[in-house]
Amino acid sequence: MRDGKATVSATRFAGFLAVVWLQVVAVLVAVLLVLQALPGAAAVRIALPLVIATAGLLWFATVRALRLRRPSPAGVPVSRTDAPALWSMIDDAATAAGVRPPAAVTVVAGATVTLSEHARLAGLRGGRRELFLGMPTLLAWDETWLRAAVAHELAHGSPRLGRFAPLAYRGRAAVARIVPRIPRRSPSGPLLRAYAGWYGAADAPFAREQELFADRVAAEFAGGRAAAGVLRDGPVLDGLQQIFHAEYLSPGWQAGFVPDDVFGGFLRVLAARGEDLAMLRMVEPPAPGRWDPHPPVPERLAALAELTVEGPEPEPAAAGDLLPELPALGRALQAVAFPPAGRTVTSWDEFFGAARLAEMEREADASLRAISRVAGSPVRGAADVLELAADGRLRKIAETVFGDLPAEETTGRIAELIALLLALAALHGGVARWRHSWLGTAEVVAPDGAPLDLTGVAELATDPATVGEARERIAAMGIDPGVIAPVGDRPVARVPVIGGVVNVLVDGVRSDLLIVETGLVLVPGLPRSRNGEAKRRLSRLATDGVLADGTPAGSEPPVGSAGSRFVPFTDLAGASAHRNGRRSWEMSLRDGGTINVRTALDSDELPGGWTALDDAVAFLTSTR
Repeated sequence: MRDGKATVSATRFAGFLAVVWLQVVAVLVAVLLVLQALPGAAAVRIALPLVIATAGLLWFATVRALRLRRPSPAGVPVSRTDAPALWSMIDDAATAAGVRPPAAVTVVAGATVTLSEHARLAGLRGGRRELFLGMPTLLAWDETWLRAAVAHELAHGSPRLGRFAPLAYRGRAAVARIVPRIPRRSPSGPLLRAYAGWYGAADAPFAREQELFADRVAAEFAGGRAAAGVLRDGPVLDGLQQIFHAEYLSPGWQAGFVPDDVFGGFLRVLAARGEDLAMLRMVEPPAPGRWDPHPPVPERLAALAELTVEGPEPEPAAAGDLLPELPALGRALQAVAFPPAGRTVTSWDEFFGAARLAEMEREADASLRAISRVAGSPVRGAADVLELAADGRLRKIAETVFGDLPAEETTGRIAELIALLLALAALHGGVARWRHSWLGTAEVVAPDGAPLDLTGVAELATDPATVGEARERIAAMGIDPGVIAPVGDRPVARVPVIGGVVNVLVDGVRSDLLIVETGLVLVPGLPRSRNGEAKRRLSRLATDGVLADGTPAGSEPPVGSAGSRFVPFTDLAGASAHRNGRRSWEMSLRDGGTINVRTALDSDELPGGWTALDDAVAFLTSTR
């Protein structure tokens, strides 16, 4: 019976591939029938180019959709001689699942345990299998949890549910990757998507059975508690890693620095943010996606509860103990997963300080640009702002900059700006330092750790009558308001990249567009003949980073990016979005010029690109 289910599932997948190629054959037959109806001379004159064009286009589109390319993530291979205990565990897990051990094991930066198979013939034949182990899992999990995760992954390819069960699993994974690659405007798309939808619905019961079987193998090999723990905490660990990247790593990375021990920092965050882990565990797991074969987590946990043996369990060893030189492995992984690319390697303390300082300077620079534009003269730092406050002009400028804000809120904005500029002056003058916590908080303190009441002083400086008193307090703290950021003693800060779009028309010229925190980077587009390179080029530009003036931060800018133009948001007076067939955006410059952006037939985006552009236009519309 089980063998029959696997055979039926594999047959459905073979049917999907047959439908793909039958459509190609049907179109070619239709073309040949039309040509037969033409006179002989016309048929010869028309046939060759028409058949070549039709067959070539269909063949290219079909092969492109069926080609299951899966780029391997950056990682460090671990051989049997490097970690014999790890490989022994993997061999035992393979025996328990009834499959061959993987050909290779690679440690990667993501919080994952995944078995990747380089299938051939669109999934009809198996191929080389590689097991990817995430460094976060080696740091956070114990050995039994890792055993459960590895056994579950290997059991996906087990033939115990039928001779064709491995093919059924490969086929389901292949269709899930093929369908999104079918162009929406393809004439063959509706039929293939319809068949794929039927295939997914009809195959769901056997897919569920395969996943529950893999859970059962994991429970038998590592224990029911370990298998259930992986189900509960897998998404939690992934969520914590996202917090780590967003709050701890990304700001300093954008500022031009990289910590000397990325994974050591993650381990400290893991130890410090227990409350966040508890909150993440309380979040309901999302329902499986359309092509996700896993049953809902509560159903899987209920099935595992029946396999869990009650009673105490021995204290397990840490998963990282299976690798003899885990710290060295972490450093080697950092070199390939987080290459400096021109960034300065520092300790975590210096990294945090540089990140906070760069963020403050970006915020201060944007505010000072706006104030300078209204004031009609350069305003460079705290000393200039205090001068404006003393003669009453700062209030009038702020009312112009902040528009229709209530008086109290305008005063609060002025105080925040003055406090920010005083903090920068204190840090650059060496009379203050950062005090950081692995909980994610930080504050500016005196060199001896004493608190600095910059907020109170800033509130005094908002009133022209008390600016003198504020200056006295500032002097008593040892802060020189005239100190501004020194030039050349640290890397030029990169600005955060929000998103990007490729192959758009900017003022009628083919271009790529990168949206950064402070403005838009317009990159000359590549010719249509090099269309495939455009997205890779912009992705590399976003990965290397962009400096505050819009120039690429990488030591070797991507080919064709010379001549890029940076448009700061402060130079834009307004923006609007339109849709008349194709989407378009119009932005007006303060000097009277305009920038028109319009989509083309082959326009595409980096992840979140269109949303980032829409958000930028909405921001410009609401604040101008």
